[in-house]
Amino acid sequence: MSQTIAFIGAGNMSAAIIGGLVQQGVDPKSIIASNRSTGKLEALASKYGIRVTPDNREAAQADVVVLSVKPQMMKAVCQDLKPVMPHKPLIVTVAAGIDVASYEAWLGKEKAIVRCMPNTPSLVGMGASGLFANANVSAAQRSSVDAIMSAVGITAWVEQESLINAVIAVSGSGPAYYFLMMESMIEAGMAQGLSRETAKALTFQTVAGAAKLAADADVEVDELRRRVMSPGGTTEQAVQSFESDNIREIFSRAMTRCASRAVEMAKEMGN
Repeated sequence: MSQTIAFIGAGNMSAAIIGGLVQQGVDPKSIIASNRSTGKLEALASKYGIRVTPDNREAAQADVVVLSVKPQMMKAVCQDLKPVMPHKPLIVTVAAGIDVASYEAWLGKEKAIVRCMPNTPSLVGMGASGLFANANVSAAQRSSVDAIMSAVGITAWVEQESLINAVIAVSGSGPAYYFLMMESMIEAGMAQGLSRETAKALTFQTVAGAAKLAADADVEVDELRRRVMSPGGTTEQAVQSFESDNIREIFSRAMTRCASRAVEMAKEMGN
């Protein structure tokens, strides 16, 4: 990748993406990060050899500008950057809850803007990022964003911005659902006599193994579930208990509330 990439904000997500890019062979000198905390910048410079600056405006001279500040700060950051970006860089935002129309109002309707919804497993290179581009984004720019976000996991484009809310419900917030499930499995295992260490080890490996098996399988997950369920066996009893408690409706209701909150946040934080 010959383009220069700027990260406005040097938090955990920026650090994860920067690390992934450098690991993939991107020249560290083509990456610049800005942040109010010089400590974070010094750590990134020391670890990855990238360029750093406390000045957002200096960083924003790059070909690709990744906006990675807190949503509450985004409007002020964008309005400060607008006068110094006549070169029309590709803008990629990884902040939740702000729609493209707001970025266009703050930065200019002519800007090429990609809204990205990554998730926390990106911090360990296992992320899933949903992407939406406005009409100004070219095919080459889409490829650039794919290359950047693929450094920390998989990418999936949606052609309607409203579908980003579904992405948030599935993958953006999804890790928390599994953390809650793991909490519950660990507690149940301990209640049946396992030590906490044993219950944790078995739970974590089971979740990771099930995800790997599902990702690699040539059949759908419902078939994988059926293959584990011997008629009259132990798994069947557990699954029947989940089904009798209407687990599908529980997930549907929770994810609908998640997506609805994303819509509300966009209204609260928009222009």
